[in-house]
Amino acid sequence: MRVVIVEDHIMFREAIHKICEQECGVTVVGSATTGQEAAKLIGDARPDVVLLDLNLPDGDGFWVIERIKGASPKTKILVLSSHCDDYTLYRVARSEVQGFVDKSTQTAASLREALAALCRGQTYFSAAYLEAKENRRTDPLAFMKLLTDREFEMLALIGEGLTNAEIGRRMQLTPKTIETHRSNIMRKLDLHSTPKLIHFALESGLLQVPAKRGQQKVYC
Repeated sequence: MRVVIVEDHIMFREAIHKICEQECGVTVVGSATTGQEAAKLIGDARPDVVLLDLNLPDGDGFWVIERIKGASPKTKILVLSSHCDDYTLYRVARSEVQGFVDKSTQTAASLREALAALCRGQTYFSAAYLEAKENRRTDPLAFMKLLTDREFEMLALIGEGLTNAEIGRRMQLTPKTIETHRSNIMRKLDLHSTPKLIHFALESGLLQVPAKRGQQKVYC
């Protein structure tokens, strides 16, 4: 199995490289520290698997996932992330990758297990991911079931502390339209002040919202 590692922390990247080649018997054909580097490398190398950190210097890794699928659709993607908030895991599920490893709570043994699963043509998802997925399925009031994509986008900007006028300029909408959307978000989430919305956006991981297709990171 041919692997590309996308990770900006040198020590962690070297540790992953060692695990891959010395303990799992797979070949690392390249590594990248940014999404732009990763997109070019993966397009050229067409690896079997990409180990992808979601927190990259030039944007979150979700836009890189889109690039990988366009440039090398047969490449499998194993996400590595220290973010296990509800929204990040929701976005991982929607991105239809083949695995997720929690960098904060899982060990090198988990990475070995994940790589072995992908080698067998299977998937691998952490316990935190599976638990969050089940909670979303069973909870009719899960926030990702309550808000539209446009409202998610707006809530992320509210989380940055932007005013209605500033959000309107970003989204090319009038301040009055922004105020209407803000009121709808408050009603759906039962949060009736801007500080509560900001806190919710931060706690839920909405400031990790991916850029739209063809764009780099918008919010971070």
